[in-house]
Amino acid sequence: MKEIILKTIEQVGLELDELSRKIYEKPETAYEEVIACKLHAEFLEKYGFLVERNFCGIETGFKAEYDSGKPGLTVGIMAEYDALPGIGHGCGHNILGATSSGAGIALKSVINEIGGKVIVYGTPAEENNGAKMAYARKGAFDELDFAMMAHPNATYNKCSPMLALGPVSFEFHGKPSHASAAPEEGRNALDALILAMCGINALRQQMKSSSRVHGIVVKGGEATNVIPDYASAQFVVRSLTKTYNEELRERVRNCARGAALQTGTEVNFTDPDIYLDNMISNRTMEQVFCDKMEELFDIKVEEPSEQTGSNDAGLLSKICPFMHPMFGICADEKFAAHTEGFRDATLTDYAREQMRNTAAGLAMTAVEVMTDPKLFAKMKAEFESAEQ
Repeated sequence: MKEIILKTIEQVGLELDELSRKIYEKPETAYEEVIACKLHAEFLEKYGFLVERNFCGIETGFKAEYDSGKPGLTVGIMAEYDALPGIGHGCGHNILGATSSGAGIALKSVINEIGGKVIVYGTPAEENNGAKMAYARKGAFDELDFAMMAHPNATYNKCSPMLALGPVSFEFHGKPSHASAAPEEGRNALDALILAMCGINALRQQMKSSSRVHGIVVKGGEATNVIPDYASAQFVVRSLTKTYNEELRERVRNCARGAALQTGTEVNFTDPDIYLDNMISNRTMEQVFCDKMEELFDIKVEEPSEQTGSNDAGLLSKICPFMHPMFGICADEKFAAHTEGFRDATLTDYAREQMRNTAAGLAMTAVEVMTDPKLFAKMKAEFESAEQ
C-alpha cells in the first residue's frame, strides 16, 4: 500500500501544486472563500469523491466523501483555505488545504482494499470563529472514528498545545459631569475601566504560567473636560483547559465588578459568542505520523515548539482522536507565520515537496490506524483519559 500511496501522490503532485498556487493568487478571507471552495470540491470530485456543497449551511464549506462499502473506520481530514486580511495567505492555508485534499485522494487509492470511509472536510474561516466549531455543534463529526490534518510551519514539529480561548467584554456606566466645575457630581466610567485593567494586571501574578489575558480599550470618553459616563473594553482569556478558562474568565469579571464598586459605577458584560475549546492532539496517532515521515522521507519531526495559540479544532478533538502536527515549508530562512516571508515560502519548490511528503504521511498514518485495531484502541484510551 505504501507504493500505491506514493505513486498516487506523484501522479497528482502537479495538480496539488496548481491548487495551492491558484488559492495563493486569489486570497479570500473568512467565509468569503468561494474560489478556494470551488477548486477543492471540483478537484476531489474529479478523483471520485461525492461532494456535498454548502455544508451545514455554510456557503464556502463542503464535505467530500468516499465510502469503500466495506466495514472499517471512518477518518476525517480537515482542509483549510481562508486567507488573512491584507497579507493574504500568511498562515499558509493555500498549501494546507492542498495537502489535505492530496492526503484524501492518496488514502482513497487503497481504501477499497482496507475498508472504511474517508471524508475530506472543507473548513472555512479558521482565522475568524471557524467553521469546524459550527460543524461540530451540528453533529457533522459524530460519524468519525478519528480525524487529522497538518499545518504548515517553518519546521517540522509535533503540535504545540492549542489553548482554550474565551472572551470577556465589559462596559461601565457612570454619570457625566464637568471635570473641573463639578467633579464631585460625576461617576467616572473610565476610572472604573482603568482600575479593572490594574486588577487584571495584578491577577496575572496568580495565573498559571501557560495562561494569557490580553485586551484593548474600545471606548474611554469624548472630551477631556467631561467625566466619562461610558467606557468599554474587550479581553480574551487563553488557557490549557476549558475548565481553567472558565475559572479565569470569572476572576477577570470580578476585577471589573470590584472596579465598579470602587467607583460607584455599573458594569455590564457583553461577551461575544467566540469561545474556542482547547485542542488536544492525540500523541499516539501523532507518533505514528512522525514514524512514517522518518521511514518514508528521512524527516525527523521535532518536539512541540514553545509557541502556542488557539484554533477552531478544539471541539473536534473532544469528539474523536485528532492530530494536528506541523510540517516545515522553509528551507533556509525560518519565517514566522502571518508574515509575507511565510506566505511566499508556500510557493517554493521546497514547500511543494514537503506538501507532497506530508500528504503521503497523513495517508499512511490513516492506513496504519485503520488496519491495526490495537493501535486504534490505544488512541481511544488516550483520547478518553485526556484532561478537558
